[in-house]
Amino acid sequence: MTELRKSYDAVVIGAGVGGGAMANMLARAGATVLVIERGTRLPREAANWSVKAVFHEKRYAAKETWRDRSGQEFNPSTYYYVGGNSKFFGTATLRFRAEDFEALEHEAGIAPAWPIRYADLAPYYDEAERLMGTHGTAGMDPCEPPRSGPMPHPAIGHEPEIAAIDKRLREKGLKPFPLPVAIDLHPGGKCIRCRTCDGFACKLGAKNDAEVRLVDPAIATGNVDLILETYVHRLITDDTGRKVVGVEVEQKGRKRTINGEFFISSAGAINSAALLLRSASARHPKGLGNNSSDQLGRNYMAHNNTAMMAVNPFRKNHVVFQKSLCINDFYLANSVKPYPLGNVQGLGKLQGGMLTANMKGTPEWLMSWFAERSIDWWIMSEDLPDAENRVTVDDDGKIRLSYTPNNLKSHRELVKHWTRLMRSMGYPIIITQKMDIKVAMHQCGTARFGNDPAASVLDPFCKAWDVDNLYVVDASFLPSSTAVNPSLTIVAQAVRTADHLLSDVFKVRKSHGSAPGRDVASGGVAGMAATG
Repeated sequence: MTELRKSYDAVVIGAGVGGGAMANMLARAGATVLVIERGTRLPREAANWSVKAVFHEKRYAAKETWRDRSGQEFNPSTYYYVGGNSKFFGTATLRFRAEDFEALEHEAGIAPAWPIRYADLAPYYDEAERLMGTHGTAGMDPCEPPRSGPMPHPAIGHEPEIAAIDKRLREKGLKPFPLPVAIDLHPGGKCIRCRTCDGFACKLGAKNDAEVRLVDPAIATGNVDLILETYVHRLITDDTGRKVVGVEVEQKGRKRTINGEFFISSAGAINSAALLLRSASARHPKGLGNNSSDQLGRNYMAHNNTAMMAVNPFRKNHVVFQKSLCINDFYLANSVKPYPLGNVQGLGKLQGGMLTANMKGTPEWLMSWFAERSIDWWIMSEDLPDAENRVTVDDDGKIRLSYTPNNLKSHRELVKHWTRLMRSMGYPIIITQKMDIKVAMHQCGTARFGNDPAASVLDPFCKAWDVDNLYVVDASFLPSSTAVNPSLTIVAQAVRTADHLLSDVFKVRKSHGSAPGRDVASGGVAGMAATG
């Protein structure tokens, strides 16, 4: 196995946006960090941009099966690489709304209040946008939360077809705005503004995913070691059950235990829950960190997502990078319904083969003809927490995802309204596809944070209530799913958690300069006495 240091301040499990941000912030302050990734580095190759390889052959998707509530096996659309699911994300980096942090009433129920408020996370959103290299224009989003200044980079601008849509939406009284995106599109950047971004990996390294923006810069500090193709079986505690002392890993058929001071699970909401459930012991019979609440694995959410093609059979759409426009007029109570409906944003330009991958029996030539003439949208509504929507681990070790979507009426109403709107704008043919359980890209909620140990798995800084040195920093912590992409919020909370660890636990001396609330430490933190 890879040669490891004798000790690490932190052991991070998973190299996605949560783990990457944690490693980045801790390493910049001088902490020594080990990042454990079950996958490898995704090769930059021609197949990255191949519809056949990505959508039909599923070349890069995880080669494993999970079970649904009834026990039926399925292949999830999830990815195990350095960068995690962000290797294939659509680059949207929106902040959650201020209202998302409060109890928010939907027609189907209540999205619960968070243990923190938007103001608590706002400065960390600033740092998250800087880390991810977000492009956008502040002040145009009709329900945008308060912010301290402009986005790090200006909006990427609309191509003529999308600019025309933007104009027509404004004429109808809506307030579209530039979608905040994380791509390397500025002078000196690598982005060539292609149509193989959303849903594809970038063979140029021009997508600002977790590998490019978080993990590799962390490694460059010299304080981070990364081991690949290493599966974490379980976390091991001391006799008291209050402290994790090691992780049991397997690499190329060999098992060993790796020790550390602090442990951070950032394997994604599904796999972090599964890991903690596999780590059950006499002290933690229901799973590690699950004694107080029995909430571990529960409240799984994944958004209600629908892809839409609005087709004008008489006019081709020549757009290349279509994902530049966003509409939040229906995010909260609105003129259509007196309750939240959700978010609408441009979808990366669809190609015929992308659609036929999930529409068996449909001729590819027909879908290609439609795709050449369509404007494509991603319509997203909130999925409410439900304790019976949960992740468990079967006796054979296989993950079971028991999930029934909810808040569907509101989602259907948003799809219906957007359909009417598109038809009124000259797109008479509407094709929609609702995403199902297999799409695990926006997974969240399985280890919610809160103020009450009896009702949450984690405290407000993402530390497990029942374990003194265990943190879960990925979308597991979300108590509600909201209706926008979660990546930026995961990074922001990771920055906040790292700041807490450095200033309140490791007691790193503050000086003037880097991240919100603290600066890079002189001399590092390795070997320092930490307090619980």
